[in-house]
Amino acid sequence: MRLRWIAGIVLTHVLAVGLAQGGQMPMPGSEIPIDFIGVKQVAQLLRDGARVALVDVRSRQDYLIRHIKGAESIPLDHIEARTSEIPRDGLVVLY
Repeated sequence: MRLRWIAGIVLTHVLAVGLAQGGQMPMPGSEIPIDFIGVKQVAQLLRDGARVALVDVRSRQDYLIRHIKGAESIPLDHIEARTSEIPRDGLVVLY
């Protein structure tokens, strides 16, 4: 329930932006595409044991109030300075 509540609210916003962008867009200065996936897909990947890194990009305060178990807190306004903390292999889900 917690995963559905948090991811539902945040990913709904991300999905809306993604759909407005055509569902996929290249990362600036990179060949790596950004795909937008739904909450059910993320939940299924986690259930299946897929290698998924969850990165909570909300404020640290929001993260401390409630977050998905196992998620790393890297607020969006710090993400550029902390890119070295984001795994380079496997799937990375920003929410």
